[in-house]
Amino acid sequence: MSRSQRLLDLVQVLRRHRRPVSGRKLAAETGVSIRTLYRDIVTLQGQGAPIEGEPGLGYVLKPGFMLPPLMFSEEEIEALVLGSRWVADRADGALALAARDAMAKIVAVLPPDLTDRVEDTALILGPGQRAVDSPEIDLAAIRRAIRAGRKAAIGDGDGEGRASARVVWPVALSFFDHVRVLVAWCELRQDFRHFRTDRLTQFEMLDTRYPQRRQVLLKAWREKQGIAAPA
Repeated sequence: MSRSQRLLDLVQVLRRHRRPVSGRKLAAETGVSIRTLYRDIVTLQGQGAPIEGEPGLGYVLKPGFMLPPLMFSEEEIEALVLGSRWVADRADGALALAARDAMAKIVAVLPPDLTDRVEDTALILGPGQRAVDSPEIDLAAIRRAIRAGRKAAIGDGDGEGRASARVVWPVALSFFDHVRVLVAWCELRQDFRHFRTDRLTQFEMLDTRYPQRRQVLLKAWREKQGIAAPA
């Protein structure tokens, strides 16, 4: 294992513990000797990692520490590349451009050896049918409403062409290969509903914020659907 990978593993282990953890336990979890563990902690502290503690008392990593790009593992680089390529190929225009820009920023600050890994990755995005959105709908506007916690007036059509108008509380936007789905609380039905964006005829963000926090609504939706929260 490379030294940079070892340091990365130590940071990841520290992040999993919110309370001080002993050096011996950290050494066991990272698979190194206690002497190497102490040296690695000193190295990380010298690089600016806010690790507090000392031998005999345990160590804790203060929240908010951002890893430098050098600390990306090879698999993390591959995950970033594959994910950004999926978004760039399958998402709407604004999000696709954001994915390409974000990956370009990451590549610009990577050391040369990792930059080569980005270019030579063997993970290839397979062909797939792109989702087709309604020409009247801007997915960026839907994302803005979700982030702002604002109500929206929508026009919705079903598979048989029947249309309805309602006010909803946008909670999430789900991306599938062939379709995108707006998850929202519907004031008309007083329950969660799912709306295919290719069948929306209108989406207008209103000035009114909905009365509950989006995180609370999203948790309630997950529980109703039997979906576990992301790790």
